[in-house]
Amino acid sequence: MKEDRLKIIEAGLEHLEGIASIYNDAVLETTATFDTEPETLGERRAWFEAHVPRYPVIVALRGGEIGGWAALSPWSPKPAYARSAEISVYVRKDLWGGGIGSKLLAQLIEEGRSRNLLTLMARIAEGNTVSIHMHERAGFRTIGVMKSAGEKFGRILDVTIMQIILDRD
Repeated sequence: MKEDRLKIIEAGLEHLEGIASIYNDAVLETTATFDTEPETLGERRAWFEAHVPRYPVIVALRGGEIGGWAALSPWSPKPAYARSAEISVYVRKDLWGGGIGSKLLAQLIEEGRSRNLLTLMARIAEGNTVSIHMHERAGFRTIGVMKSAGEKFGRILDVTIMQIILDRD
């Protein structure tokens, strides 16, 4: 990735291939997602179209290349949860530790505020201390742990739930 300035923008259909590539790497190599099979570009497109405009998808670009992406998603389809959203942040593996995830997370928090959301939550699989620390630095707090919530790569995993309450007007 070129050393040009990082730019975070709303994702468009032209970014789907890069988004899918980063996500599928996470599916195959990490517990950041509990999906176990890579997604096709068509599946990722359906996911994207279900998000916009209420739940934004953003990308981090440097020199025109996607270094990471992030999204807000509905926490639940129940109407009473309409002002709650879940955060997802994914960074290209070769760029881990460079601050892209923190910048994407900060932008998602602002996107949540601008959409009048009240609370943002993250589900983080056991062992992902980097993600937990990143969320803590952004103001998220641990609100619970789901014990033995999933299984991936032959391991039973707990999931930490973190939350930030956005400023109320």
